[in-house]
Amino acid sequence: QVQLVESGGGLVQAGGSLRLSCAASGRTFNGHAMAWFRQAPGKEREFVAGISGGSTTYYADSMKGRFAISRDNAKNAVYLQMASLKPEDTAVYSCAARRGVVVLTTPPGYDYWGQGTQVTVSS
Repeated sequence: QVQLVESGGGLVQAGGSLRLSCAASGRTFNGHAMAWFRQAPGKEREFVAGISGGSTTYYADSMKGRFAISRDNAKNAVYLQMASLKPEDTAVYSCAARRGVVVLTTPPGYDYWGQGTQVTVSS
């Protein structure tokens, strides 16, 4: 059974940093695309960042320069380092993985999802 388990969320003040982790089990995602999405209350799930099977990274425009996605193939894990956090970054952040190698920016493109971790940024 494939599982993606996120950790690292929490409450942080504006301007602060957090590092989210996503540990995969049940199959290896080495060489496959993984991504982070987020969903704020009353809003649709949106793409945050993705990393291809070849470790090319992609970011939503509003996250460029503030967020960094990385992966550790030996640990079958992906990370999201977030800095200069703003109250509008408050959301549930979810890790996703797909069987393909290319990063897609829409949720239906992903085959596996974690349960999400809450990030709350106070002003």
